[in-house]
Amino acid sequence: MKIVMNILGVLLILVGLVWILQGFNLLLGSFMSGQLLYAVLGLVLAAMGVILLVAANRRREITSGGDSTNREE
Repeated sequence: MKIVMNILGVLLILVGLVWILQGFNLLLGSFMSGQLLYAVLGLVLAAMGVILLVAANRRREITSGGDSTNREE
């Protein structure tokens, strides 16, 4: 599952970057070129990709028992 989330996160970032470039008219040749809406949508998509990557690669602490605090006694 972690690999799938990483691949999806990277794809979202890449597609988001393409949309941002097209929205700001820096990448020509599409109906999306020069449309600010696609720059904003690309920013949202890229942010979702970053969030997905962070969530996929976050370390989870494995605890025994019901106590999740880490105390030294």
